[in-house]
Amino acid sequence: MSLRINDTIPNLTVETDHCTLKLHDWIGDSWAILFSHPKDFTPVCTTEFGAVAQLADEWAARDTKVMGISVDSAEEHKKWKTDIELVAGTKAGFPIIADEDLTVAKAFDMLPAEAYMPDGRTPADSATVRAVFIVGPDKQLKLSMTYPMNVGRNFAEVLRALDGLQTAAKHTVATPANWNVGDDVVIPTSFNAEAAKEKFGDFKTVLPYLRMTKL
Repeated sequence: MSLRINDTIPNLTVETDHCTLKLHDWIGDSWAILFSHPKDFTPVCTTEFGAVAQLADEWAARDTKVMGISVDSAEEHKKWKTDIELVAGTKAGFPIIADEDLTVAKAFDMLPAEAYMPDGRTPADSATVRAVFIVGPDKQLKLSMTYPMNVGRNFAEVLRALDGLQTAAKHTVATPANWNVGDDVVIPTSFNAEAAKEKFGDFKTVLPYLRMTKL
């Protein structure tokens, strides 16, 4: 079954290079980001893990935990982190799930139920395990993105999307195209004019169904 926006993510018990944990317990009352990779010691993925490591302070400022996923062993993850930290120039302190049996990849609909890893496999065998999942404190999936093998993920966009999700959740608003923190936000159509005025104060009516305001 596909995992869709607002579905509760499965509370899997997973082995990581840090310890064994249950996903819901690990998330706790925080936001969480799971970013997955088809194989350790691959060039694009190494740069991406490095980018995540470099953003440690940004994740912490947003009360967000991050965890990698790769379909190799915990021991391989520990070895790979040496390369990741060399590329990033900083410590990669986040855990990486060792999804050798593909339980997580299948539960999050990154691979079909019948998928298996053949002997001598290459990253192409698990290419669709290149996704980003943002999960709220309620353990529900808020956003997902899937990338091809040859395009590195833009973690500035992941941060922007996280900011948008947190802003929307906190203030009961929506964010328009290309929104960044500090920009005007959209008042949901569920607020009539009187309710919008009471909650947001002054606002600009661009169209009858498009009203903008500052927070």
